[in-house]
This record gives sequence, C-alpha cells and structure tokens, in this order.
Amino acid sequence: MALQSTLQKIANKVTKRAGPRVLSVKKAYYLTPNMIRITFAGPELEGFPTGCEGGNCKLIIPEPYETKDLFTNRLENGDRSVRRTYTVRHYRKDAQELDIDFVAHGDNGPASRWAMNAREGSFIGFAGPSGPKVTHFEADWYLVAADPSAIPVAAATLEAMPRDAKGVALFEVTSLDDKQEINAPDGIDIHWIEHTDPSKNSNAQNKFIRSLDWPEGRVQTCIAGESHVIRSLRAFLQHDRQVAKKDLYISGYWKIGLIEDEHQAFKRAEG
Repeated sequence: MALQSTLQKIANKVTKRAGPRVLSVKKAYYLTPNMIRITFAGPELEGFPTGCEGGNCKLIIPEPYETKDLFTNRLENGDRSVRRTYTVRHYRKDAQELDIDFVAHGDNGPASRWAMNAREGSFIGFAGPSGPKVTHFEADWYLVAADPSAIPVAAATLEAMPRDAKGVALFEVTSLDDKQEINAPDGIDIHWIEHTDPSKNSNAQNKFIRSLDWPEGRVQTCIAGESHVIRSLRAFLQHDRQVAKKDLYISGYWKIGLIEDEHQAFKRAEG
C-alpha cells in the first residue's frame, strides 16, 4: 500500500498541470475594425509549449482597477474569478511573445471589455494551452469555416496545412473590412461573407457549404462558430456527406443570447 501511495503521488506530480500564469501586455491594437490583437511578452512565458497555435486556453479576467500583486495573490490562493475561452493565434519562442485575438463587441463581455482597455503593462491570467484542434492533414480536400469567434483556430489550421493542400475556406465577418491576411496554401479558395448583426441568426454559411460541388476523396474539416449554425452543419456533414468522425472538427464556440458559462452548460445538457 505504501508503494502504491508513493507511486500515485509521483504520478499526480508528473501529470499535474502548471498553475495559471499572469501575463503582461506588450502591445494591443486593432487588427481589423472588429478584432483586437493582444501581444503578451515576458519571462512568464518561459517554457510555453511550441506548436500550440489553434489550441484553446482560459483567460482569467482581473477586476477593474485591481493591482497585479493582488490579482496574482488571488490566483495563487485558487480564486480564479471570471474565465473565458480563447485561442492561441501565434507563439514566437525566440521573442517569448504570444498573440491572442479578441472580437471587439463593446462592454457586453468581460474579455472584450478588458481587451478594449488593454495597454502596455496590462495583465491577465492564463491557463493552458491545449494542443491544436486539427493535428493531422491527410485529406484530398479541406473545408474550413468560421465566424469571428473562430477565425483564430481556422487561420491557424490553414497556416499549418501542407502547402499543396486544396479546399475551401469560408469566413463570415461583421464587415468586409474585417478581412485578414492568412498564410493559407494557394490551393485553398478563400471566401469572405458579411453578416452585420451577429446577435441575429445567419444561414449564410449553411447555404454556401450546402451549395458546394462536393469533391471526390477524403475530406477533413475545421469548422467552429455559433451553435445554431454548427448544429445544422454537423448534421449535413455527418449524415448527408458521411464525413468520417476522425476527420471532422466542428464545434460550437458560443450561442446567441448566452454568456460562456451558460453556453457550456447548454452543451453539456445536449450531450
């Protein structure tokens, strides 16, 4: 029993995740009219894993006017306050710089509010990251689709693809001024469509994807966004197009009318 207990303690120590980091802002700017890019930098990123672009992380939002010391003490004592899920966009190991993109939707959410007010020296808690959402590229053809919340994971997936990859990428944005430069393979046909009011349901992605001339061969997807859209696309891809489960990354990142905690509870209830 003593040996088993010792081995269990060792296993727990090895597998235990590191505690949250407190990251400092190096630069904050509008990448597009409705997307803010925050670059974090500093020794707190020592040991950060490479190759995690497209992986998710948890951001822990400090209280307004809270000092960095007080916030750090709260995290160390297990008080994590408001947490939101985001995506690693870039990590540059040599410079110890991390980019995370935020949809700018005013003061309606704590993360957006924090990002809109972020300046050099601002700070935030960070837990994670996970690995990339798409880890293998073996298809004859790729289908990528995203609304603003999922542009980072879709863009990171496109940039990780083999340079001879072929397929279609569809981005639904609030304004066509929100187009971004993405280092996608030349064989990926990129489309941008405008949906000016994200608080209302959109059927544009469904119409576009269902109207595609479906290719022969193996298809892989990277699709994420609003849950109503995702539910319909998942049914189409799984049942109508018979895309293999192992080749299907499709995820609801948010739901109209719900904050993240409510959306996560909704997803759990759906199973």
